[in-house]
Amino acid sequence: MLASTLMLIALLCAGVLIKVPYSEMSPGPTVNTLGDHDGEPVLQISGHKTYPTTGNLNMTTVRVTSADYNMNLAEAVYGWLAHDNIVVPHDTLYPDGKTEQQSTQENAEEFSQSQESAKVAALRELKLPVESQVIVSTVIKGDPAEGKLHAGDVIKKVDGTPVKEMTDVAKLVTEHKPGERVTFTVVPVKEAAAAEKSGKEPTRTEEITITTKKADDDADRAIVGIQAGTDHTFPFTIDIKLADVGGPSAGLMFALGIVDKLTPDDLTGGEFVAGTGTIDDKGKVGPIGGIEMKTVGAREKGAEYFLTPKANCAAAASDVPDGLTLVKVDTIDDAVKSLKKIREGDTDSLPSCTAK
Repeated sequence: MLASTLMLIALLCAGVLIKVPYSEMSPGPTVNTLGDHDGEPVLQISGHKTYPTTGNLNMTTVRVTSADYNMNLAEAVYGWLAHDNIVVPHDTLYPDGKTEQQSTQENAEEFSQSQESAKVAALRELKLPVESQVIVSTVIKGDPAEGKLHAGDVIKKVDGTPVKEMTDVAKLVTEHKPGERVTFTVVPVKEAAAAEKSGKEPTRTEEITITTKKADDDADRAIVGIQAGTDHTFPFTIDIKLADVGGPSAGLMFALGIVDKLTPDDLTGGEFVAGTGTIDDKGKVGPIGGIEMKTVGAREKGAEYFLTPKANCAAAASDVPDGLTLVKVDTIDDAVKSLKKIREGDTDSLPSCTAK
């Protein structure tokens, strides 16, 4: 008995002292995009008529251990055995040695972009006008564009060819060889901002010629050292007020909340619907991480239906919380149509997720 007791003590000490390269994921908060959070509406719309809403369209989150948290063996074993937690390799959550600060900054940027895309997708779903333009998003320090192009400059043409999508910029630049010159026709950021404020089209453009250099990862590919982005002008104001949340996975639920507030039809019919998924400007729903944790968190909060990105369906369907119906969605239009079936009670025809 003494030997067994000493062995048990030794194992317990080892479990606490031995550090393992793992992190933990668990269900995080879930927030109704149609409701209030910290005393103010999550979605605030002015300049356009809005309509009363009922029910829930909850966005879901996942809690993760911090980048500098050193999990011990005992915690890892407990996490593997627990139903509501997932233990994953540390590099899965923090690849390439990212620090906590770097990860937080990246998540904040993705969250901001997801809000912008949600607004665009929602208004386009409702056939409301959204004006878009390609801009200089980032100028990389030390590269040829530094001091010549500036963040916020509107890119109209590259070598005289009109730019319609942000991907056009890289395509036109890489038609050159490193060392060749490329000409950008731009509306300077100050001119663009003044025009937007006055509600008029900018009248002045500049032609900027830049000598390309070779890319660090490909000596044959020409670059100038910028990242292009898209800037949108909306016909009225939409503000999303939700702090302490990061990443792009709330995009779909924000978009649906906006659609619900701008249409007389009550999207949920009073039902409790939760969901997740990234969304792009065209309304395409993309996959997210931690789907199993999000379904658990949604069901614990009271959700009966969960809008699930098509690419996450198999993982979600492998372990569905009791009482939760998974609904497969691939676009915002899919989601709107499924919500119509839910509020009309036509749930047997909902597109479902399977474990295959």
